Amino acid sequence: MIRHYSIPLTEIRREHTVSNSRFIATLAPVFTVDAARAFLARIRAEFADASHNVPAYILGAGNTITEFCSDDGEPAGTSGRPALAVLRGSGLGDVAVVVTRYFGGTLLGTGGLVKAYTESTQTVVNEVERGRRVPVHVAMVAIPYNLLERVRLMVAHHKGKVLGEDFGGDITMTLQFPVETFTPFQTALRELSAGKIQAEVIETKETIVKG
Repeated sequence: MIRHYSIPLTEIRREHTVSNSRFIATLAPVFTVDAARAFLARIRAEFADASHNVPAYILGAGNTITEFCSDDGEPAGTSGRPALAVLRGSGLGDVAVVVTRYFGGTLLGTGGLVKAYTESTQTVVNEVERGRRVPVHVAMVAIPYNLLERVRLMVAHHKGKVLGEDFGGDITMTLQFPVETFTPFQTALRELSAGKIQAEVIETKETIVKG
């Protein structure tokens, strides 16, 4: 089943200061609970001397969500929950964030902490590049040398990608297409070759594209 939600494309980090406390938010894509835990552990190790490393993550979306958050020693409900609430409202899935705090000597109070952790999470959520899952076919096709450039143009026209070319007696091309553009490509390929050439799907999977 294809899941329709945005996914962060990269890891991102932003920092700001509130009443002398440093807040460092790090956000990354994660696709399993183990990957989320490994990300949290890596950030905690990087900022082992911090006052707090507050984590939150969401895996999946819709009816198949796994969520986690922790206040990591901050007063209950002032840090992990606000961070998770921002993730919930972001449209992102398969995402983890850790907001690291270096205490600056000034108590922020409950409201101040909620605001600081909310704003820290919002900064990385708003600035991260986003992608989306799309179903794709990976296919192979053997073509004569004289058709290579025309087939390359057809692949690009149908939003496909050339993954590989093996030059032998013929050229064996490994191609990838969004599922919805593969059939039109096949039709164009048959027309080009008078019905003699057809690509064979070897795998259908999900991939992540920008946008």
